Amino acid sequence: MRRRRGAHLIGGRYSLDREIGRGGMGAVWLGRDEVLGRAVAIKKVGAMPGGTSPDLVRAEREARIAARLNHPHVVAVFDLVRDNGENWLVMEYVEGRTLAERISARGPMTPAEAAPILAQAAEALSAAHEAGVVHRDVKPSNILVSDDGHVKLSDFGIARAEADASLTATGLVTGSPAYIAPEVASGRTASGASDVWSLGATAFHALSGRPPYEVSDNVLGTLYRIVHEEPPRLDDGGWLAPFVNSAMTRDPAQRWSMADVAAYLRAEGRDPAPPTPPPGPVPAYSGAADEHSTQVLSMVPGQDHEPSPPPPVGGDGGRSRRRMVLPLVVGACGLVLAVMIGLLLLNNDDDPSAGVADDGSSSPSQTTPPAQPDAEMIENFATDYLTTAAADPRAGYAMLTPAFQAESGGLPGYEGFWGRVSNVRVDDVQADPEALTVRYTYTYDLAAAGVQTDTVELQLVQGDDGDLLIAEDVTLG
Repeated sequence: MRRRRGAHLIGGRYSLDREIGRGGMGAVWLGRDEVLGRAVAIKKVGAMPGGTSPDLVRAEREARIAARLNHPHVVAVFDLVRDNGENWLVMEYVEGRTLAERISARGPMTPAEAAPILAQAAEALSAAHEAGVVHRDVKPSNILVSDDGHVKLSDFGIARAEADASLTATGLVTGSPAYIAPEVASGRTASGASDVWSLGATAFHALSGRPPYEVSDNVLGTLYRIVHEEPPRLDDGGWLAPFVNSAMTRDPAQRWSMADVAAYLRAEGRDPAPPTPPPGPVPAYSGAADEHSTQVLSMVPGQDHEPSPPPPVGGDGGRSRRRMVLPLVVGACGLVLAVMIGLLLLNNDDDPSAGVADDGSSSPSQTTPPAQPDAEMIENFATDYLTTAAADPRAGYAMLTPAFQAESGGLPGYEGFWGRVSNVRVDDVQADPEALTVRYTYTYDLAAAGVQTDTVELQLVQGDDGDLLIAEDVTLG
């Protein structure tokens, strides 16, 4: 690769050659570090120069987490460069192709072919879990395989570091539907056991030539099946079958730890399978949500109507976002819905993931008060809320307390404002952690009204799980 004469160097150091792929945050380019003389992969992130966007926040998170994980099977992040108002993530260049591309080109793999790839990915994930990091988007397209069989795990952009409160402000269930664990599909926080499920689903794809779940356009239907139905099983998984069956078990406490997975894969089935962990303090995972997770709707899968909401009221709607949770579509009639609500009321305190450590092993059940959010966490929450509410009003609405949702006129009243907002730019944000308030000034485009600028103060509350919700907003000017 040769630098083009007179071409602009990003950050005075990196040149671009050609586009080599597209990831979750946009195009990925092959570039060159002109100082060290090596090839690098570069992707442009952040849509709003001089501001903050979900992509930029995600890129900064990926850079921080990757720097924390110095592992031979994790794609290294070298730099996050701001150049002429644009943001670029500079990463290790891996010459090869993804596991997804390999399966697409060659078809299903044998256990002997798949195991070395899966073992290297498991080792990377085990190291991540030991460092307190959950990947949350393990899938074939995030596993890079070089021509000599060396594996690199990529895309830690939505990875969760312990006590990283800003990650709950994304407004969506994170991960790819075909590989997502049942507890995550229902709105609970991902754990190391969730990565184990996703790696098992990846193994299912490698061995069968197809994902365990066909998503098509019916994402909600897929999530419903993942949460409520027994997982699919391989017709012939060979010695990898015990791993896949353990990984794709709906109860997180019944899965092997990632360290056990890595050891089993490295032994190529010659050593006995790790013992199944003892059941947790609650029955096997049933898909029932707790009060801090999934919203239960009376919608039948496949229908597109909802019960009539309360009439909208005046005002500009609430502004915030709780954990980005995709509502789970449940029930097939009013009777089923009543039964589901009854189960929720009876099991509010029965979280099937309680007592499960990040590595998937059992640990004593205990209640730990959530950490007091600092100014940076609150400011990130407010910034993420604004971009989320404008991009997906339903997700923004989920970040309000129930009382403030009603005060905002229900979802119709909330969407009446945020459904007309676009191009949000945050000009200033200041938090008061002691009072749990945050004040921000933002500029946005309002349909039929043009460019607007408002200063707003949010009153926040913190749930038992540490998530922030908006209890009130006041427009100051």
